[in-house]
Amino acid sequence: MIRLLRPRLVLAGLACAAGLLAGCSLPPLEGRSASQALPAAEARETPLGRAIEPLAQQHPGQAGIHPLTDPREAFAARVQLARQAQRTLDVQYYIWRGDTTGMLLLEALRAAADRGVRVRLLLDDNGIAGLDAELAALDAHPQVEVRLFNPFAFRAFKPLGYVTDFARANRRMHNKSFTADGTATVIGGRNVGDEYFGATDGVLFADLDVLAVGPVAQAVSTSFDGYWASGSSYPIAALVGEPSAKALAEAEGRAALAQRSPAAAAYKEAVQRLPFMQQLVEGRLPLVWAPTQLVADDPAKGLARAGREQLLIHHMAEAIGEPARSLDLVSPYFVPTDQGADYFAALAKRGVRVRILTNSMAATDVLAVHSGYARHRQRLLEAGVVLYELKPDPAGDSPAGAPAEAGRREGRGLLGSSGSSLHAKTFGVDGRRVFVGSFNFDPRSARLNTELGLVIDSPLLAQQMERVFTERVPAGSWQVRRDPESGTLRWIDAAQQPPAELASEPLSRGWQRLAVMLLSLLPIEWML
Repeated sequence: MIRLLRPRLVLAGLACAAGLLAGCSLPPLEGRSASQALPAAEARETPLGRAIEPLAQQHPGQAGIHPLTDPREAFAARVQLARQAQRTLDVQYYIWRGDTTGMLLLEALRAAADRGVRVRLLLDDNGIAGLDAELAALDAHPQVEVRLFNPFAFRAFKPLGYVTDFARANRRMHNKSFTADGTATVIGGRNVGDEYFGATDGVLFADLDVLAVGPVAQAVSTSFDGYWASGSSYPIAALVGEPSAKALAEAEGRAALAQRSPAAAAYKEAVQRLPFMQQLVEGRLPLVWAPTQLVADDPAKGLARAGREQLLIHHMAEAIGEPARSLDLVSPYFVPTDQGADYFAALAKRGVRVRILTNSMAATDVLAVHSGYARHRQRLLEAGVVLYELKPDPAGDSPAGAPAEAGRREGRGLLGSSGSSLHAKTFGVDGRRVFVGSFNFDPRSARLNTELGLVIDSPLLAQQMERVFTERVPAGSWQVRRDPESGTLRWIDAAQQPPAELASEPLSRGWQRLAVMLLSLLPIEWML
């Protein structure tokens, strides 16, 4: 079901409950354990390190990149990294579901810890609904520590935390990384949950991760250390207490049940069938070697203490440079603001080809975000920006051109599988550089949430994205155009012959269009 607002936008109405939280506060951080990522010299001596080092020496200063567009391969990559790790696993996510894939990955972390691997799991507290018991049980393992970013002191009903400490609670950790032995890391847009790995009949997010090996993995580990030691990261044991024997037994029972489900069997089979980790260890995995830079927000942003030069958006602008020929951008939550719309318009007016793919009203899961985008469409189109809006129907052609069922289960092309909602966050510049990460082009990513991603200087990957926009995006989306005489918008469906032209937001309802119009009048863009 489409939501009118993201949950944070309606929490102000809970102010009357503030009295319930009197006396609730976060525990002190004194006494919190200290730890650091595996030093580079030790990382090179692990099995993963020994396998990758000869390849890295052939490409000094570069990273080996393997795109993970297939959702099951993306799941398998994480499980196989957990199985391959010998010394450390550093794992950082915004959302971790307690569903089939979420439970399987928690068990993969536990199995690694049983082998003696040190596991550090850092999760945003806003995205772990119902998992306190499971995470506390995992944290009880002597080789595991779980921390929560900007946690809510009142555990029974977390939204009340926005009432007493809105300024902090409104800042979330949106980073996503999975790093083994400081040597190989998965970075991208996927959270952990069935909808991100193609294991659900509901919303399937078309998404993109990359496996990266080489020096950039050490950079990710260093970034993780900063977040792990930040003033926003609290040991879960200090928030929920140590689990009782009964709670541990119940958590183990739920995990065992998830392991035995038919969906789990299918995913276990995928892990065994997909050979890429074995190929990596044997030096046979096709890797794109390219200069690659990690860009990340300083964790101080989580407490509103980061300066402009500590923000990802500043580092990204330096790493990417100014587009001279083309900019192809994919963002599920695209809210450019007046400043951003002016920037894209200026690029287009000076001859830079700007193409943007975002969710249509029918595909988005947050109508408020669509309102923040829709109010800028006229301005962008007038300047010559090309706008595509993803179709929601998984039975139709995807941007990657996959049939319905294949699109649900298999990735096709740089933007991943078909689905009913876009979630990939990537862009290509001048057919040369690509960004892959967690950053949405919206005010929340720029100013409130912490983010992380890779800037990859690879003409091969950037030109793949250009071909996707040219050859496949038109079939899986509606192109929005402006009638030059009337100024009204039209949605063009190029998949039909002749192309169909629609006069209103496709597959939308009247109440949705009215809601978007009303939401666009509210001063909420800074929160989107």
